Amino acid sequence: MEGAEEICAALSDRSFSSIGLVLNERGLDRALECDLDEVNFVAYASDGYAHRNTGASSTDRNLEATRLVERAKGAGRKVSVTISVAFGDPVEGAVPPVRVAGIAAAMAAAGANEIALGDTIGVAVPTSTRTVIDTVTETLPTTPLRCHFHNTRNAAYANAVAAIEGGVGVLDSAVGGYGGSPFSPGAGGNVASEDLVGLLDQMEIETGLNAMTLAATGVWLARELGDEEPPAMLGRVPRYPS
Repeated sequence: MEGAEEICAALSDRSFSSIGLVLNERGLDRALECDLDEVNFVAYASDGYAHRNTGASSTDRNLEATRLVERAKGAGRKVSVTISVAFGDPVEGAVPPVRVAGIAAAMAAAGANEIALGDTIGVAVPTSTRTVIDTVTETLPTTPLRCHFHNTRNAAYANAVAAIEGGVGVLDSAVGGYGGSPFSPGAGGNVASEDLVGLLDQMEIETGLNAMTLAATGVWLARELGDEEPPAMLGRVPRYPS
């Protein structure tokens, strides 16, 4: 998280919301010193990934997240919580949806304005996506949900459509399709913003984003990172006439 303060200070365009990822108490101290619209915390749906990622149990990490949520709310910030490995853990395998729903309920009770369901290692499929969303929605019918998919097994875009059909109104994505988890070998990058927006455009679902502008940005980012091409596909193919 080095340089986070400098990045926040450089965000002069306030036509969009800025969200800071916070992982611990010190991170929240730093976030509250920045002009951020929202802070995002991480909870864990299983012990295996929690131990691998943080060296502690999911119970301990989730209790800490609850305290941080309460503190951030007390400071007047909007709060979201991402439940990591909500669809499957690299150590333990499948995660019971009722466990995810219970964690979501605890975070909402602490004051979270939004719950994000994270497919951290990219093992979800449309059927499991709908099962988890439906289970959480039954527990928290009025709490907004967000989904965070990784494209490890080339199912992320199908999962994104399933999430929308399940009533989810917000999807995370990354320009170029970059990202991943160093604690889950082989985990693919995040859903590519340009590919996702291009898909939704063809489905006549309005996002307010320009897929071709995102694609050009993804190509630029790839070159800045020393790659010939980004993981995303839209910047590699001819433009499809609308």
